[in-house]
Amino acid sequence: MRAIVVNEWGGPETLVEREIERPEPGLGEVLVRVHAAGVNPVDWKTRASGHLIEWGANPIVGWDVSGTVEAAGPGVTVFRPGDEVYGMPLFPRQAGGYAEYVVAPARQLAAKPASLSHVEAAALPLAALTAWQALVDTADVRPGERVLVHAAAGGVGHLAVQIAKARGAYVIGTASAGKHELLRSLGADEVVDYRAVAFEDVVSDVDVVLDGLGGEVAERSLSVLREGGRLVTLPGPDDVPADSRGFRADWVLVEPDRLGLREIAALADGGALKPLVDTVLPLAEAAKAHEIGELGRTTGKIVLTVA
Repeated sequence: MRAIVVNEWGGPETLVEREIERPEPGLGEVLVRVHAAGVNPVDWKTRASGHLIEWGANPIVGWDVSGTVEAAGPGVTVFRPGDEVYGMPLFPRQAGGYAEYVVAPARQLAAKPASLSHVEAAALPLAALTAWQALVDTADVRPGERVLVHAAAGGVGHLAVQIAKARGAYVIGTASAGKHELLRSLGADEVVDYRAVAFEDVVSDVDVVLDGLGGEVAERSLSVLREGGRLVTLPGPDDVPADSRGFRADWVLVEPDRLGLREIAALADGGALKPLVDTVLPLAEAAKAHEIGELGRTTGKIVLTVA
């Protein structure tokens, strides 16, 4: 099968196309013929250093996949060949999403949202599960609460805005002025231009902050929380303020979650969640996808077409 392998840890040019042996599903696993693979910041960050991830003999980045079950291993009852599935299997172990085939535990996948194409579905798993696990599982966002989403037009942010809105929250997003109308169309009730004003000067009485930026943004976010407020940060545990001033502060590392994927699919099929796809490229241009992603100018997601 064709796969994009990391030849050595470094820049985008280290991603090379190779023919490697197709994997076979074992107990409780399915073989998925990949139609599209999502590209995420963790892809280029781990490509650059090799850190954090448990790699196989052929290092292949990528976790977001959408495709068709080709074969099911012994003991699998939830899927059959021909079923359309999507997911983010094995993270933080190697999943090998930038390839024609992926083997994954069957219960780390879910049925693809029927209303979405494979390209759209591949844009969802890692980013949407991050937002879901942060806002729903960790912060338990409730109807009427005020939710502040930093970097609201980004891969995680634009999905977090929609998930918070679907939970009945009043949603505030930070983004550059050119992205305000887009965020309003996704359901944001209020948008702050972080380039023109300090968000803490114009936002207050927030119940939940989702911080995808880290650093001093997390510290500053504490000042906008009301009593009982919750801060959820994504970049890393070091970005959780050492002194949270009595507020709840958590770091979330996304994990495979079939139940979460099913909830996300239901939102998508119900019209409450729509992934934004900024750029679509063929698998062979994975290096170009990383170059674009590392510029930090995309709105939504980058996706590679495989099949």
